[in-house]
Amino acid sequence: MTTERIDLDSVAAQLAELRDRALLEIADAVDPTALDRVETAYLGKKGSIKSLLRHMPALPAEDRPRLGSAANAAQDAVDAAVSERRVRLESLALEVRLAQEATDATLPGRPLPRGSLHPSLEINREIARIFGQFGFTVYEGPEVETDELNFQALNIPDDHPARDLWDTMYVANEAPEGQRYLLRTHTSPTQIRVMEQQKPPIRALMPGRCFRYEAVDASHQFEFFQVEGLMIDEGTTLAHLRGLLDQFVAALFGSPRPTRFRPGYYPFTEPSVAFDVQCLICDGAGCPACGRSGWMTILGAGMVHPNVLARGGLDPERYQGFAFGMGPERIAMLRHDIHDIRTFLDNDLRFLEQFR
Repeated sequence: MTTERIDLDSVAAQLAELRDRALLEIADAVDPTALDRVETAYLGKKGSIKSLLRHMPALPAEDRPRLGSAANAAQDAVDAAVSERRVRLESLALEVRLAQEATDATLPGRPLPRGSLHPSLEINREIARIFGQFGFTVYEGPEVETDELNFQALNIPDDHPARDLWDTMYVANEAPEGQRYLLRTHTSPTQIRVMEQQKPPIRALMPGRCFRYEAVDASHQFEFFQVEGLMIDEGTTLAHLRGLLDQFVAALFGSPRPTRFRPGYYPFTEPSVAFDVQCLICDGAGCPACGRSGWMTILGAGMVHPNVLARGGLDPERYQGFAFGMGPERIAMLRHDIHDIRTFLDNDLRFLEQFR
């Protein structure tokens, strides 16, 4: 059996041609995938350069080292070109990604949505700001109160018919004998806490959340805010109360408005009054909003009952005081022409965004 002899120069020329063609294709590769295809086509086990070395046995023995050296040089040149091109492609990809992710530090920041206070909190703050100008200090009390402070200390014993005015939610938990806990029905218990902690003169404003077992409708909620005020000093009269409330109305609604006292009833004040302002909708002409009366009631008030003063540790013969309580949501309804109190707790962005 004879082996076909091949000319070394011919094989070397083919190697040079494959090398040059591979270098051109490597330079034209536009991504790592294309570069991998070129590398496999020339340097793989079945690649063009590897295939050409199958002619090695057909060469004279003295020419084989020369062919091996030429093949190694061609493979090294192609391999170096592949490595260099791969680095270049990775660099280009990084440049593209950095360009896409680049941030111009001189650009203004993206605007963030600006929140706002809930209208209930906003009106609470406004009320506190107005009364703060008259020396009133804000005090807070617990939302879970004792029956003793919520009712009995306020001149409302267990058998008092006035308890029917408050649909109370009691808390089922262990309590000292003869004591019950409840969700406070008004902020008035804080009056007692203030009187026990501070001696006259007292000017206290007591905002907070209250709870009653109410049938929810457009004008009633089972959960609502209340703001109560208390002023105690020597010689305090209803005239001081009327003057203070007139100034409050002027500050709250932007201008003085006609006001009036009407007889009212609260167990913890004597005498008690309802405080009305001229209707904000019809200016006193009479409309459905004010029941055709021309007046709107915004709060209840009165002189603190002597029994309540005594329970707070004060001498009713020496000190007199007045208290007033209002529903800030109802005032917000008048101020912003809101017709349904339930919207304050609905968490409807269409409603809340109007107060930004």
